[in-house]
Amino acid sequence: MKSHLRYLFPQIKKDLQKKMVFIGGPRQVGKTTLAQQFIKTNQTQAYLNWDNADHRELILKRELPDTPIWVFDEIHKYRGWRNYLKGLYDVKKNERKILVTGSARLDLYRRGGDSLQGRYHYLRLHPLSVPELKITHQKDFLELLNLGGFPEPFWGGKKVEAKRWSREYRQRFIHEDLASLEQINDFGNLELLMLRLPHLVGSPLSINALREDLQLAHKTIANWLTIFERLYSVFRLSPYGSSKIRAVKKEQKHYHFDWSLVLKESFRFENLVACHLLKWVHFLEDTQGREIELRYFKDVDGREVDFIVLENGVPMMAVECKWDDDEIGKGLRLFKTRYPECKAWQISAVGKKHYVSPQNITICPALVFLRDFV
Repeated sequence: MKSHLRYLFPQIKKDLQKKMVFIGGPRQVGKTTLAQQFIKTNQTQAYLNWDNADHRELILKRELPDTPIWVFDEIHKYRGWRNYLKGLYDVKKNERKILVTGSARLDLYRRGGDSLQGRYHYLRLHPLSVPELKITHQKDFLELLNLGGFPEPFWGGKKVEAKRWSREYRQRFIHEDLASLEQINDFGNLELLMLRLPHLVGSPLSINALREDLQLAHKTIANWLTIFERLYSVFRLSPYGSSKIRAVKKEQKHYHFDWSLVLKESFRFENLVACHLLKWVHFLEDTQGREIELRYFKDVDGREVDFIVLENGVPMMAVECKWDDDEIGKGLRLFKTRYPECKAWQISAVGKKHYVSPQNITICPALVFLRDFV
């Protein structure tokens, strides 16, 4: 099972027939492994890693192997990488396929200019998930919940080792990714912010409260959160606002790509579901060009729905998370009343009830709901 092909593999093969393919996503999510899977499927493909001195020399001298596919890993660390790839593609696009992978910085760097515009497809690789792992048993689901979806700690299978991995991951993220990209002098407080954020999952994120807690400027906190988001450490959801339901329109919620960081089980479960939904949303955006968006709902009376999926600005799915079997949430009932065409689900981490309410809300275990995504 550890050697299974990642879910983007078929799409990459398809997209390479037309353009270059760039693979982005969090660090250590499996991008290099995915690239190496291409090498294994065809022994004539070339893998070139910028961090390897021998490979770097071949790249700079343009002495590239005579193979149908070139896989460039971490090439965005080369200052002239955009023009380099543009030149290769424009001259060799009918003879060579080009796959590019790298750290989370690749996504940031590719936005720095438009010299590659129209020459590549960008695909975002996410952590492992219930459908990708073909999980059907509750024991395996709880293991995924506790260990997180990053390949190394998940396949390691031990909670203590997963915690050690998360700590080391945070250090590398700060001192490698952040330090090389941003002018940050206060790494101590930045790490304190990273440690504080997992405790705030599940509630609207108040920058003012964080500012008071850490004794830092509002602008500093806001800037750091944006950096975390750009580098695939966290993602934020905006509320879905509509005058129909007197919705709150300003407060954002946040979640972590590594949901194992969240200590409280119910919020960790909510974070896992958020990651599954975002993975699906990004997949539809990247592979089909659909205008999909993940949000949440909260009205001025405090009634909430954990997740709202919009397509072209219209709610298509509402999802409420509960740890165990429970009454249908008031917010979900309200939302379904106002948007009867929107599919509504209440899912539970350990509950067993599975039925459809008179209001056409589906109540079911999380495994039943999550298995149909990616």
